[in-house]
Amino acid sequence: MTKKDIVRTISEEVGLTQQQTKEIVQKTFDAIIESLVRERRIELRNFGVFEVKPRAARKARNPRTGQQVDVPRKHVVTFKPGKYMEAKVRDLDEQEAAAQSADTSQSSDSYQQEITVEPPTAHPPTDSVTERPSGRWDTE
Repeated sequence: MTKKDIVRTISEEVGLTQQQTKEIVQKTFDAIIESLVRERRIELRNFGVFEVKPRAARKARNPRTGQQVDVPRKHVVTFKPGKYMEAKVRDLDEQEAAAQSADTSQSSDSYQQEITVEPPTAHPPTDSVTERPSGRWDTE
């Protein structure tokens, strides 16, 4: 989903034009960014917590050349989802697991139906013993 998709969805639900909704969504994102820069933490109830944390300097390796590179200390934004978001995502996992188990049981049922074999028809008895296969592979 993109910002444009979010704008379209909100616009349809609220009844504003997409241009008005786009401005509101952009102002919201700008406010989040400004709060992170200024206060280094923003908590949105039932959504999650954005936080600016320092990442220590480290040594890394250039994958092309294998040469060691110094990566300087920097600040990164972290996100910890709220309880409501966690619960919704967990529900998604449970729904997928239920759907997968339903698919598995259906496919195993259809598999069993596909491999059902008719019982062999009875062959008329033969008079001579030599006409019957011996069951040995090396005598034929």
